[in-house]
Amino acid sequence: MAAELQEESSVREMVGEDEWKARCDLAALYRLVHLHGWDDLFFSHISLRVPGPEEHFLINPFGYLFEDVTASNLVKVDIDGNVLPPIQFGINPAGFIIHSAIHRARKDVSCTIHLHTDAGVAVAAQQEGLLPVSQLAMNVMSDVAYHDYEGIAIEADEQKRLVADLGDKNLMILRNHGTMSVGSHPFNAYLRVYLLERACRVQVMAQSGGAALISQDKMMQDRVFAQGQEGVINEFFMEIAWAALRSRVDRESPGYAV
Repeated sequence: MAAELQEESSVREMVGEDEWKARCDLAALYRLVHLHGWDDLFFSHISLRVPGPEEHFLINPFGYLFEDVTASNLVKVDIDGNVLPPIQFGINPAGFIIHSAIHRARKDVSCTIHLHTDAGVAVAAQQEGLLPVSQLAMNVMSDVAYHDYEGIAIEADEQKRLVADLGDKNLMILRNHGTMSVGSHPFNAYLRVYLLERACRVQVMAQSGGAALISQDKMMQDRVFAQGQEGVINEFFMEIAWAALRSRVDRESPGYAV
């Protein structure tokens, strides 16, 4: 244990300020996902690009529960999947296939969140996907892409179809699989998936009631989406909101920023 603590404490000394901030932000995001109950043991993943000219990103060490992820035990990999110093944990191959494809193709993306929640998978199993039956759904559905199921994401050949299906959108429903969100900042990636996951949960709950559902037309969907964009793209708001979320994690899941 002493050796492990010594190894982890040295990570802070081996990376620059920008990378350390990215590590702390990503570790906080893992803890936040756990606090929502969105984690799936260690079978889903979140990645964050390391600031700088190199195409490096951070991802969770395979086998670590989300509540045990810290800034120091996150794994840094390059776009080809090579694990880089300062730490040598392994990564989930499916996580690398999905996240490296997005980071390689979308230079505007800093953060990618991929989840397997019950509600998200339930909607991913429905032929019509996300329905315009709640304000939550209409806040995001114009930004949602779909990707057909191809089995567990361990085949590199799937990457080109995943990227093509995502296009320039920032949310994806992976059929029979789960949800994904991307963003230029940890906060807008989180906010998008927060809205999508809640929309999926509301949809499944509404359907379970058995009554006919009220769906809004495309004009209303576009109107609500446009109205909701300010919080997603306003950089000043993102920093304030992200600081507030980090404060929640500090209170409810301390110890991530080590």
